[in-house]
Amino acid sequence: MIFRFHNGWVALPGSTVDAADIAIADGAVISVTPAADTPADQVIDLDGGWLLPGFVDTQVNGGGGVLFNDQVDVEAIAAIGAAHARFGTTSFLPTLISDTPAQIASALAAIDAAIEQGVPGVVGIHIEGPFINEVKRGIHEAHRIRRLDADTLATLTAPHRGRVMLTLAPELCDEDDIRTLVRHGVIVSAGHSDATYDEAQRAIGAGLTGFTHLFNAMSPLHHREPGAVGAAFDSDSYCGLIVDDVHLHPAVVRLAVKAKGKDRIMLVTDAMPSVGTDVSEFTLQGKRIAVKDGVCIFEDGTLAGTHLDMASALRKTVEVTGLSVTDVSAMASATPAAFLSLQDSIGAIAPGHRADWVWLDAALSPRATWIGGRIVPQTAADLAQAAQ
Repeated sequence: MIFRFHNGWVALPGSTVDAADIAIADGAVISVTPAADTPADQVIDLDGGWLLPGFVDTQVNGGGGVLFNDQVDVEAIAAIGAAHARFGTTSFLPTLISDTPAQIASALAAIDAAIEQGVPGVVGIHIEGPFINEVKRGIHEAHRIRRLDADTLATLTAPHRGRVMLTLAPELCDEDDIRTLVRHGVIVSAGHSDATYDEAQRAIGAGLTGFTHLFNAMSPLHHREPGAVGAAFDSDSYCGLIVDDVHLHPAVVRLAVKAKGKDRIMLVTDAMPSVGTDVSEFTLQGKRIAVKDGVCIFEDGTLAGTHLDMASALRKTVEVTGLSVTDVSAMASATPAAFLSLQDSIGAIAPGHRADWVWLDAALSPRATWIGGRIVPQTAADLAQAAQ
């Protein structure tokens, strides 16, 4: 099947073209060539907009009215994925906020089942806590915070169908445990941490490769005490950024991107169940969270994730950094794909990659999303209007 996109911009690895023919088979790209005069199966007028690689979000707590912690099953994962696909997310990690060992095991099993059943977009799981530091817990419940033990370590390191990402506080975790996790394929990231620079660097030496929502809920950069943020800057690690006008000052976003570059900064949403809905509140582990002016907040003022989608994160990042759409697009696709070691299959419009794309209009608002070459149902009307 050949898709022809024209009258806009198509972001390819290393170049941007104003038109392209993309041939796919079995849900994957087999060739990308200049637009030809020969017939194509689908011809889409981008109307001055962009065709970008589908977004890869490593931190998705919920969406479409569903919180993963509340419903760890295939149906919930599918609903969350469908909600975020409307905004261009084509690969995601459902994220479990600090919970019990039994719930962690159930969540891992649900992800395995979702991948086996072919739920669109799901490529693994992010377990955020409970192995975190109480002083940096944010909205996480204090009574759930605990140390990593042998039983949970065995659960995490058992074979799984997708990627397993674990956020922990490295200062409260044994370096040998980090080495064990990494040896079994678990992607270890620092977050909700009060680590010193040295503690964070020792964890990096043991195999830690990421920093979860950089700056937020971690020891800050100080000129004599560099903290976790300093360790992130002074390493080759990947760093998630929440760019929603609330979690980070625009200057901090610019500084982080300058310090780390587009190949190490990855945009994340930290999205809550309100994304894709018009709800004004939801419940998180017994807490009433209000959604007001696009912000998810507990009554004591604590931020509780976000009401952010990836298209909005990209648009806001372009606005505050002045970087090109293609550079910011890399932070939303190629970079997180590389962090997950999935760069050969997702994160780019290129032969051998899954046919995952998002069409944004000239104002960078989402028009349509394809996963494996199939338009997601929520945006089919846009495709019908554009197809010739």
